Amino acid sequence: MQNPEIAITIHPPPDSPPSSDDFELVRYPTHTPSDWKSSHRQEELPYYMAEDTSTRRRVTHHHPAGTISPQHDKEWVDEYDGEGKDVYAKANASQRYGGGGRIARKAPPPPPTSVREFIQQNLEHVAPAVYTLLSCWTRFHKIGKSSLVVWDEAHFGKFGSHYLKRDFYFDVHPPLGKMLVGFAGLLSGYNGGFDFKSGETYPDNVPYVAMRVILATFGVLMVPLGWYTAVELGMSTRACHIVALMILCDVAWLCISRFILLDSMLLFFTFTTVFGLSKFHNHQYQSFSFDWWFWLAFTGTSIGCVSSVKLVGLFVTALVGLYTIEDLWNKFGDLRLPARTQLRHWGARIACLIVLPILVYMMSFKIHFLILNRSGPGDAQMSSLFQANLEGNDFARNPLEIAFGSKITLKNMGWGGGLLHSHVQTYPVGSNQQQVTCYHYKDTNNDWIVTPRWDEPSVDLNGPIRYLQHGDTIRLVHEATGRNLHSHNVPAPITKLNNEISCYGNATIGDQNDYWVVEVVDDLHRGKREKVDKIHSLTTRLRFRHSILDCYIRAANKNLPEWGFKQIEVSCDKENTPDDPYTYWNVESHWNDRLPPGETKFYRSPFLRDFWHLNVAMMTSNNALVPDPDKEDILASKPTDWPLMRLGLRMCGWGDQQTKYYLVGTPIIWWGSTVSLVLGVLAFGVYVFRMQRRYVDMEPREWEHFLYVGKVAFFGWALHYFPFLIMGRVTYVHHYLPTLYFAVLMAAHMLDHFVFTARLLSERAKNILFTVVAFAIVANFWWFRGVAWGIDGPINDYWGLEWRKSWNIYELH
Repeated sequence: MQNPEIAITIHPPPDSPPSSDDFELVRYPTHTPSDWKSSHRQEELPYYMAEDTSTRRRVTHHHPAGTISPQHDKEWVDEYDGEGKDVYAKANASQRYGGGGRIARKAPPPPPTSVREFIQQNLEHVAPAVYTLLSCWTRFHKIGKSSLVVWDEAHFGKFGSHYLKRDFYFDVHPPLGKMLVGFAGLLSGYNGGFDFKSGETYPDNVPYVAMRVILATFGVLMVPLGWYTAVELGMSTRACHIVALMILCDVAWLCISRFILLDSMLLFFTFTTVFGLSKFHNHQYQSFSFDWWFWLAFTGTSIGCVSSVKLVGLFVTALVGLYTIEDLWNKFGDLRLPARTQLRHWGARIACLIVLPILVYMMSFKIHFLILNRSGPGDAQMSSLFQANLEGNDFARNPLEIAFGSKITLKNMGWGGGLLHSHVQTYPVGSNQQQVTCYHYKDTNNDWIVTPRWDEPSVDLNGPIRYLQHGDTIRLVHEATGRNLHSHNVPAPITKLNNEISCYGNATIGDQNDYWVVEVVDDLHRGKREKVDKIHSLTTRLRFRHSILDCYIRAANKNLPEWGFKQIEVSCDKENTPDDPYTYWNVESHWNDRLPPGETKFYRSPFLRDFWHLNVAMMTSNNALVPDPDKEDILASKPTDWPLMRLGLRMCGWGDQQTKYYLVGTPIIWWGSTVSLVLGVLAFGVYVFRMQRRYVDMEPREWEHFLYVGKVAFFGWALHYFPFLIMGRVTYVHHYLPTLYFAVLMAAHMLDHFVFTARLLSERAKNILFTVVAFAIVANFWWFRGVAWGIDGPINDYWGLEWRKSWNIYELH
């Protein structure tokens, strides 16, 4: 007779709702108490394993031994139902175990009365604590060995300096990670006075080691997070060790965590998001309990944080989104779940996984704007109104109303727009006249003089002031070169359907192609065109129509080649599209000694407009980071290079006297995790085919667990990897590091499924295989540790580091 498992119901007091602790599976002893004790001295198997259940069998009309029949499960559900409340959490037997991996939580033990009892109650935390200490050693060991500015420390250290000096800057990434860099500098006693030039030696007054240590702490915490995530995913103890060892021993994760960079924070918040998702999943059987709400909100907060460090955090957001869609779809299909409860589930997800992350994301920008309240190098990327509220510029003191004879700068009002600009260089194509571009930095080449037509008198500085109004025809004279803004029937260099805009002639030479009609769109304070009598700086939105060609000045973030210094093309658009923001301009700076200064009450910029403007500018600039066809970037790599680690990345100079760092992963981890992804897909396909032929390879709960962990790992990997295949921007190997985490989870999952919990393998065989895998990971890390801790002296003195000929460790390819 087989050993049945029976469900014993412990009825709770009438006033308390049923919980997971009220149910317990009890197996009757098979022979004698001594035999029972000896059998339980072995490692505890996952809930779905049974030693007496065969691995492969055909399905018959009776249930396999050791499983719970649908009728048995139905009786359990009916008895547990609790008058129809939270039926989804009781719809099947697997929900008793947290629905996807972990065995349902046991009742908390009584408070310890001695240190020994405390240790015994917390033995499960000993291993992750040891791994955390080892992680501290690997991340902090020789962290200050190189006293030079390494790789992207030149960018992110400089951004941290801006926070300490409160100077506004612009970058393609959201602000949270860089604010944390600035906070690390503040905690370290740094005053923000260093420029962080690439390859430059840190002066004595820059506590770069302390800053690196603070930021490396995020890398340290990745290891315990990986362990506890594996636990929540229902992996065996051996598999949890493998996950922790892979995270601890990957030299790419180790190397990227040891510098003043954003990647350790991005990885940390990616890990917390997956951890929060797995914790929430295991509380699905306790819908709307405190723990359920806490982990749902924790996941949403993590989503907001990871997206606020880098926009690639949206990939893990997509993983949570797919999980949520599947979860709500399953609930929608449960006819026993009341409509009101379904709506509560929808409302909870919307509040915690959409609204809360958006609020966290927006809050990071609000703090960003509050700290950076001084004019800085990134002003030109923001609207003129926003700049007017920064300390250190003279916008608010400029004259308000524009007049003929005024010197002005014109700001394009499209997202990420720059300033109308010209310089002495000429177009190498088209008319060969002086170039006109859009430029994001302030200099005298952005200055233009509002001048009357050729057939009108010049501006009389002693006569009455003539204010600029809607419908006026003007010339715009480039102050630095004296040439007139000009257009003609010559195709623009990039946008061939538009006319070229150039600078032509001088104070005495010109023609009607220099004439531009001023058209007022509206005013941000006064409203519609009809209410705008005089054109104001900063707030009035303008369009400039060529009086002969009827085309409009447009700057749409298309970059010129090297001969145009990669600046934005300015062309004359033949299509009259009144709502095209890239044809909108406003007067930013304004100088006219005959006019009084404006009043600051006219210069208010709402947060939501600034938030949206900066985000569009970030995405526009990020998309503009395309590979340069005119030069070879030896650091860049393609996404197809990453899974099999075809190419690493030199993070610094490679001279014999320099400490050298090479960003490359531990081969056995990268290659093994990639193979596991293929194995996981193949295993799923084989199981599905066999199920169709009525073979049963796993019990229902085991199959559910196999799918759950596999979906988290595979879709997490795919969502982080495949978007890079369609991106036009330049990519580097460090972009794969968040993706690698999901490949590591898949590797541990495959080892767990086929080795550590396999029914056909003995415990001795499992221990041997575990030891071999763990030793290989640690040994491989030890072999490559120098590329993360730093290599001194001639690189050719170090033998055996170039495992692939495509790696440029020893020579330049």
